Amino acid sequence: MTADLEVLARSASVEDLAAIAEIRASQIEAVAENRGGGLLGEQDRSLNGSDHLEHLQAALASDDHELVVGALDGYPFGYGLMSISQLEPGRLLAVVEDLVVEPEARHVGLGETVMTELVERAKARGCFGIDSRALPGDRETKNFFESFGLKARLLVVHRKLDEL
Repeated sequence: MTADLEVLARSASVEDLAAIAEIRASQIEAVAENRGGGLLGEQDRSLNGSDHLEHLQAALASDDHELVVGALDGYPFGYGLMSISQLEPGRLLAVVEDLVVEPEARHVGLGETVMTELVERAKARGCFGIDSRALPGDRETKNFFESFGLKARLLVVHRKLDEL
Protein backbone atom coordinates (compact mmCIF):
# COMPACT_ATOMS: atom_id res chain seq x y z
CA MET A 1 0.00 0.00 0.00
CA THR A 2 1.29 3.43 -0.84
CA ALA A 3 1.33 6.53 1.32
CA ASP A 4 -0.80 8.55 -1.13
CA LEU A 5 -4.02 6.73 -0.14
CA GLU A 6 -6.85 8.66 1.47
CA VAL A 7 -7.00 7.39 5.08
CA LEU A 8 -10.15 8.24 7.01
CA ALA A 9 -12.47 7.14 9.79
CA ARG A 10 -16.19 7.77 9.59
CA SER A 11 -19.45 6.54 11.02
CA ALA A 12 -20.40 3.11 9.77
CA SER A 13 -23.53 2.77 7.68
CA VAL A 14 -25.78 -0.19 6.96
CA GLU A 15 -23.99 -0.51 3.60
CA ASP A 16 -20.66 -1.08 5.41
CA LEU A 17 -21.85 -3.91 7.67
CA ALA A 18 -21.19 -6.85 5.33
CA ALA A 19 -17.56 -5.77 4.80
CA ILE A 20 -17.07 -5.12 8.52
CA ALA A 21 -18.57 -8.52 9.39
CA GLU A 22 -16.02 -10.22 7.11
CA ILE A 23 -13.15 -8.30 8.72
CA ARG A 24 -14.47 -9.20 12.18
CA ALA A 25 -14.86 -12.90 11.38
CA SER A 26 -11.32 -13.23 10.03
CA GLN A 27 -9.83 -11.37 13.01
CA ILE A 28 -11.70 -13.47 15.57
CA GLU A 29 -10.46 -16.64 13.87
CA ALA A 30 -6.88 -15.35 14.02
CA VAL A 31 -7.18 -14.23 17.66
CA ALA A 32 -8.51 -17.64 18.75
CA GLU A 33 -5.07 -19.11 18.00
CA ASN A 34 -3.27 -16.71 20.37
CA ARG A 35 -2.67 -17.34 24.06
CA GLY A 36 -5.92 -16.56 25.85
CA GLY A 37 -7.83 -16.02 22.61
CA GLY A 38 -9.80 -19.26 22.66
CA LEU A 39 -11.05 -18.75 26.20
CA LEU A 40 -11.86 -15.11 25.43
CA GLY A 41 -14.06 -16.34 22.57
CA GLU A 42 -15.88 -18.71 24.91
CA GLN A 43 -16.30 -16.02 27.56
CA ASP A 44 -17.45 -13.18 25.29
CA ARG A 45 -20.46 -14.54 23.44
CA SER A 46 -20.31 -11.76 20.85
CA LEU A 47 -17.01 -13.22 19.65
CA ASN A 48 -17.99 -16.86 19.35
CA GLY A 49 -21.26 -16.39 17.52
CA SER A 50 -21.33 -17.05 13.83
CA ASP A 51 -23.60 -14.11 13.04
CA HIS A 52 -21.23 -11.17 13.13
CA LEU A 53 -23.57 -9.21 10.89
CA GLU A 54 -26.36 -9.44 13.47
CA HIS A 55 -24.00 -8.29 16.25
CA LEU A 56 -22.86 -5.31 14.18
CA GLN A 57 -26.44 -4.39 13.20
CA ALA A 58 -27.39 -4.29 16.88
CA ALA A 59 -24.37 -2.12 17.70
CA LEU A 60 -25.15 0.27 14.84
CA ALA A 61 -28.73 0.65 16.11
CA SER A 62 -27.70 1.09 19.76
CA ASP A 63 -27.34 4.46 21.44
CA ASP A 64 -24.71 2.90 23.72
CA HIS A 65 -22.28 2.04 20.90
CA GLU A 66 -20.15 3.80 18.33
CA LEU A 67 -19.25 1.93 15.14
CA VAL A 68 -16.56 3.53 13.01
CA VAL A 69 -15.21 2.41 9.64
CA GLY A 70 -11.56 2.80 8.77
CA ALA A 71 -11.33 3.32 5.03
CA LEU A 72 -8.58 3.59 2.45
CA ASP A 73 -9.70 5.40 -0.67
CA GLY A 74 -13.28 4.89 0.49
CA TYR A 75 -13.11 1.11 0.92
CA PRO A 76 -13.41 -0.40 4.44
CA PHE A 77 -10.17 -2.04 5.58
CA GLY A 78 -10.87 -1.79 9.30
CA TYR A 79 -13.30 -0.73 11.96
CA GLY A 80 -13.66 0.22 15.59
CA LEU A 81 -16.53 -0.72 17.88
CA MET A 82 -16.89 1.08 21.19
CA SER A 83 -19.49 0.71 23.91
CA ILE A 84 -20.43 3.34 26.47
CA SER A 85 -21.23 2.14 30.00
CA GLN A 86 -22.62 4.12 32.90
CA LEU A 87 -20.74 3.11 36.04
CA GLU A 88 -22.40 5.58 38.41
CA PRO A 89 -24.77 8.41 37.62
CA GLY A 90 -22.79 10.87 35.54
CA ARG A 91 -19.72 8.59 35.10
CA LEU A 92 -19.48 7.12 31.62
CA LEU A 93 -16.73 4.74 30.56
CA ALA A 94 -15.92 4.03 26.91
CA VAL A 95 -14.73 0.51 26.08
CA VAL A 96 -13.15 -0.27 22.73
CA GLU A 97 -14.53 -3.74 22.10
CA ASP A 98 -13.00 -4.19 18.64
CA LEU A 99 -10.36 -2.29 16.73
CA VAL A 100 -9.33 -4.24 13.67
CA VAL A 101 -7.34 -3.35 10.58
CA GLU A 102 -6.80 -5.90 7.83
CA PRO A 103 -3.15 -7.04 7.73
CA GLU A 104 -2.53 -5.64 4.24
CA ALA A 105 -3.75 -2.19 5.37
CA ARG A 106 -1.62 -1.91 8.51
CA HIS A 107 1.23 0.56 8.93
CA VAL A 108 -0.40 3.36 6.90
CA GLY A 109 -2.08 5.07 9.87
CA LEU A 110 -5.54 3.53 9.53
CA GLY A 111 -5.65 2.07 13.05
CA GLU A 112 -4.45 5.37 14.50
CA THR A 113 -7.12 7.24 12.54
CA VAL A 114 -9.88 4.92 13.83
CA MET A 115 -8.63 5.12 17.43
CA THR A 116 -8.38 8.90 17.27
CA GLU A 117 -11.99 9.03 16.08
CA LEU A 118 -13.12 6.72 18.91
CA VAL A 119 -11.30 8.84 21.51
CA GLU A 120 -12.93 11.99 20.16
CA ARG A 121 -16.36 10.36 20.26
CA ALA A 122 -15.77 9.19 23.84
CA LYS A 123 -14.85 12.76 24.83
CA ALA A 124 -17.89 14.18 23.02
CA ARG A 125 -20.14 11.73 24.89
CA GLY A 126 -18.72 12.91 28.23
CA CYS A 127 -16.77 9.75 29.11
CA PHE A 128 -14.20 10.08 31.89
CA GLY A 129 -12.02 7.30 30.49
CA ILE A 130 -11.51 4.75 27.76
CA ASP A 131 -10.56 1.06 28.07
CA SER A 132 -9.61 -1.67 25.65
CA ARG A 133 -7.98 -5.08 25.87
CA ALA A 134 -4.98 -6.93 24.50
CA LEU A 135 -4.13 -10.60 24.76
CA PRO A 136 -1.00 -11.63 26.67
CA GLY A 137 2.07 -11.54 24.50
CA ASP A 138 0.46 -9.27 21.90
CA ARG A 139 3.10 -6.56 22.25
CA GLU A 140 2.06 -4.77 19.04
CA THR A 141 -1.51 -4.24 20.30
CA LYS A 142 -0.30 -3.24 23.77
CA ASN A 143 2.14 -0.72 22.28
CA PHE A 144 -0.58 0.63 19.98
CA PHE A 145 -2.92 1.37 22.89
CA GLU A 146 -0.09 2.76 25.01
CA SER A 147 0.65 5.25 22.21
CA PHE A 148 -2.81 6.66 22.98
CA GLY A 149 -2.08 6.90 26.70
CA LEU A 150 -3.92 3.73 27.75
CA LYS A 151 -2.20 1.84 30.57
CA ALA A 152 -2.87 -1.58 32.05
CA ARG A 153 -5.24 -1.33 35.00
CA LEU A 154 -6.24 -4.96 35.38
CA LEU A 155 -4.54 -8.23 34.61
CA VAL A 156 -6.57 -11.43 34.48
CA VAL A 157 -4.68 -14.59 35.33
CA HIS A 158 -5.91 -18.10 34.61
CA ARG A 159 -5.00 -21.75 35.13
CA LYS A 160 -6.72 -24.78 33.69
CA LEU A 161 -7.75 -27.03 36.54
CA ASP A 162 -6.92 -30.20 34.66
CA GLU A 163 -3.23 -29.15 34.77
CA LEU A 164 -2.82 -29.93 38.48
